[in-house]
Amino acid sequence: MPLKIAARVFDFLKCAPILDLRSPGEYACGHIPGAINFPLFSDAERALVGTLYKQEGSEAAIQLGLKLFGPKMAEVAAEASQLAKEGSIALYCWRGGMRSASIAWLLSFVGLQVTQLKGGYKSYRHFVHKEIAKQRDYLLFGGPTGSGKSEMLRRFGGDGGQVLDLEALAFHRGSAFGAIGQPPQPTQEHFENQIGSILSRFNGQSIIVEDESRLIGRCKIPDALYTQMQVAPLIVVESTREERLSRLMSEYGSFPKEALEAATRRLEKRLGRERCAVALRHLERGELKEMADLLLDYYDKAYAHASKRRSAPKFILRRDHESIR
Repeated sequence: MPLKIAARVFDFLKCAPILDLRSPGEYACGHIPGAINFPLFSDAERALVGTLYKQEGSEAAIQLGLKLFGPKMAEVAAEASQLAKEGSIALYCWRGGMRSASIAWLLSFVGLQVTQLKGGYKSYRHFVHKEIAKQRDYLLFGGPTGSGKSEMLRRFGGDGGQVLDLEALAFHRGSAFGAIGQPPQPTQEHFENQIGSILSRFNGQSIIVEDESRLIGRCKIPDALYTQMQVAPLIVVESTREERLSRLMSEYGSFPKEALEAATRRLEKRLGRERCAVALRHLERGELKEMADLLLDYYDKAYAHASKRRSAPKFILRRDHESIR
């Protein structure tokens, strides 16, 4: 079967399935969203080949690579054939070099239609940076803690709106309590990959995104995107304090006491020792609403301080409890 070389990353992303031929360590650092790790070498084998390349040159490294890969050829071909969709499969390595070329030749030889990404993962990373840097029409949703911004974003997305949910991509709700109940956060590289992948699918209509600080847990919003967010129109979602407390109780009230305590202690310097101690006493007594009420004072002051620095147009959206059901 013929081998296709995708001229553009955008065309390659339409393929399925996509195999990432890099080592597990490279894949874990960042990959094309949805790609399946299909390593030609293990992390240890890749290190050996790389070391030999530096010490003795490409010929010696190629010979070692062939020695390591040779016994795996039949197994690799069989596994890829099982993964192929209607006889087609796509693949990439770091630069679109020997790893891609060798697997592409093998899979073509056994009858698969193979598409190889020109420039490999390196070209995909350039694509991601360009997508994030593009000037787009953003519309931000902001508001005090507990006002239901994330919930509104999910609703807009479910209704077909163009939503970039950064907290969902970062596996973090953006506060000291944001990691509770979440999977481990992605690497910065893969966080960017997910952002770029989603943006590349959007048309010219407005993109709705939640107003965030620069850091969401350990994930940093890319500078090119954050700069655009800071000048985008902002819709401020307002709810009554009672509604906000009810929402926070529903969202965090079922989490283990130990996790809530650890998160509260991380705020001690900002809360002050005395207020932190009071919050922890409420937690110990099971007075979660009183604890949340105390913490809202801190979060509201932080939000008001951050809001003063924004110069973009602001619009107020007031909602009642019934409107979110």
